[in-house]
Amino acid sequence: MRQRKNLDVSSTVNNAKHKPNDPKTPQNNKFTHPLLKKVFLLGLFVRFANALLVQTYFNPDEHWQGLEVAHRITFGYGHLTWEWEKGIRSYLHPVIFAALYKALAFFHLDKPWFMIRTPRLLQSIFSAFGDLYMFKLSQELFGDRVAKFALFSQLTNWFMFFCITRTFSNSLETVLTLVSLYYWPCIRPSASKISRGSRKWALAIAALACAVRPTSAITWIYIGLLELYLTRDKLKFVLLEVIPIGILILGLTFLVDRWMYGTWVNVPLNFLKFNFLSSGGDYYGTHVWHWYFTQGFAVMVFTFLPFSLAGIFKSKQWKLSGLVAWSLAIYSLLGHKEFRFVLPVLPIALMFAGYWLATIGGPDKSNGRGKRPPSTHDRCSAKLQLAILFLVVSNIPMAFYMSMVHQRGTEDAMNYLAVEAYNGKVKNILFLTPCHATPYYSTLHHNVPMRFLDCTPSEVKGALDESDRFLVDPAGFTTEFAKNWSIPSHIVIFDSQEKLLKDFLALHNFEEIKRFFHAHFKVDRELQASVAVYTLKGQ
Repeated sequence: MRQRKNLDVSSTVNNAKHKPNDPKTPQNNKFTHPLLKKVFLLGLFVRFANALLVQTYFNPDEHWQGLEVAHRITFGYGHLTWEWEKGIRSYLHPVIFAALYKALAFFHLDKPWFMIRTPRLLQSIFSAFGDLYMFKLSQELFGDRVAKFALFSQLTNWFMFFCITRTFSNSLETVLTLVSLYYWPCIRPSASKISRGSRKWALAIAALACAVRPTSAITWIYIGLLELYLTRDKLKFVLLEVIPIGILILGLTFLVDRWMYGTWVNVPLNFLKFNFLSSGGDYYGTHVWHWYFTQGFAVMVFTFLPFSLAGIFKSKQWKLSGLVAWSLAIYSLLGHKEFRFVLPVLPIALMFAGYWLATIGGPDKSNGRGKRPPSTHDRCSAKLQLAILFLVVSNIPMAFYMSMVHQRGTEDAMNYLAVEAYNGKVKNILFLTPCHATPYYSTLHHNVPMRFLDCTPSEVKGALDESDRFLVDPAGFTTEFAKNWSIPSHIVIFDSQEKLLKDFLALHNFEEIKRFFHAHFKVDRELQASVAVYTLKGQ
């Protein structure tokens, strides 16, 4: 590792060259340790509330690729999607929640309330560590003042609130990315004090992020090449650190997958073949190449965007801003794009927004003493207050609406059925909805037969799956489907298809027992305003 000068923080803060309000001014160690504890407790409180307030459905993977698999591991039943048959998913992420389910079962707490909420509460603990390390990284690069505003940006950004406590592998990947970035020597200032084993920690956590989600390699290729370029001991870095640590972490992952799959499976290779070499992800839709720049990431950063761009140019911290640009560019090469894919670089963009906020009201040099005249101070203070008010007013309502209102019907319907199943009132459920539109056994937590419309990618290009055929002709599909069905006790259906199946439902003696609001506007298909639950008459 190249030699770096140790920075005497306590002496630096007393150095007359540093201005007390300069966002780059380091602070006293005595102030740092209590502050970090307060930051973590604040993050923990906010993320716990965050997890409880998130009551909407975002993307099927939150339930179907994590919790559903964990439920199957723990309780012996749960649906495995086609990805698990092809071996393109690692069990490393689901086993975390399987351990949680084991604990709930051991203490006889596997009741609907706990099964529904504790996975997000667990993720909120991970998220609080992400907030802490985002603060520490900002503090290391720019000082306490910037770190505080960066934390403000992360806690108030609507998309972080909406997504980070959900049980996506992307959420855990984001936390691991923040922790690892803090320990990388190439990211820190050249004079920063750093422990001898810091880079090894950085490599281990980066490898773990890749094991959780193979596409995390996009981040670490950039960081790894940057470290390789800057370090003096290149051979040591590659031969004695990268290779051994990579083999150790990924080897442990292979053992976990060998145990769970029952055979040796090379998940990273299978993932690469499907998503990059064969463009298998395109089956779920494609976007124009510039989508992340003009829509996806811009919507995620939202009203913080102008502050973030200003912070990038003012700070001149090109290493991390380069990482954001690199990630967006590489992900833009793929046809299938989603918001959550670039979640790991969102905190970096928000950190730069925090930098710009911290500079508002910074020292004015016009009087030659680094102090601002009262009138200047007042103007800067008012400007900062207006900026904060603007960001809060534009993000908090958006966060609450998306987390508590938009697309909540499918969650509410399954939460209702979980209570009904717990009370022994559910025997068989049919989901006449687009596939994976609701949670499944991980929420119901009752081993009754359930059936949803399959959407496994076909080997025949252009062939319609069950879900597509149903949406094209709901009445014709269900009429044919009912010829061979085991009649369900409950049917779950969106209002848009329900209108076309009124006669079918009446003919088979079904009646509505519950209806849940779902959305005010459509996302990627026709408006799904509500979700209806039907049951056989006399049930």
